[in-house]
Amino acid sequence: MAHSTHELTTSSWNGQSGAAPQPGVDREAAERAAAEMLTALGADLDREGLAETPRRMVDAYVELLTPRPFRATTFANEDGYDELVLVRAIPFHSLCMHHVLPFYGVAHVGYLPGERIVGISKLARVVEMFARDLQVQERLTTQVADWLEEELRPKGVGVVIEAEHLCMSLRGVQKFGATTVTSALRGALREDPRTRQEFLALAGGGKGRD
Repeated sequence: MAHSTHELTTSSWNGQSGAAPQPGVDREAAERAAAEMLTALGADLDREGLAETPRRMVDAYVELLTPRPFRATTFANEDGYDELVLVRAIPFHSLCMHHVLPFYGVAHVGYLPGERIVGISKLARVVEMFARDLQVQERLTTQVADWLEEELRPKGVGVVIEAEHLCMSLRGVQKFGATTVTSALRGALREDPRTRQEFLALAGGGKGRD
């Protein structure tokens, strides 16, 4: 079976990638800034348990904002498979770009194959890749859909993301458990009512959050 493989990161992808950190993160400057912010908020960094907090903060944010590269392996659709491929309830977490608080939930990612197919684990990988960024849910949804369109040239793409935003749960209106749902539909999944309904029904059947 003919296949194509290349290593992918948000910086190497042609679509809009947001603000994922570059390899040369200035950790020293970041730790100073974290210490200054904590001190300005009234924290005493000489207290037991707080002395290493700036470093730990930086470690956490670097981990949360650094996408892991992966090899995007695609294969020729030699058997002519022409039905939906859908991976439901892919867990993810990201950081809201407005408050730098987490939002988390599940993604349902599917496509209607054309001439090429992709290893199903890569559908989860691409969600994780774009989620490790300062994000808004709407952009995350369209980035995953755009990646599938560009890499596979399929007949259709569908992405539905359900997430709880801690910037809404822990502050402001403080509505615990409220879920935001976004979708991005391309090609036949947008234009053909029956195909769209099939995708949305299958994606809805995979809800990972009640």
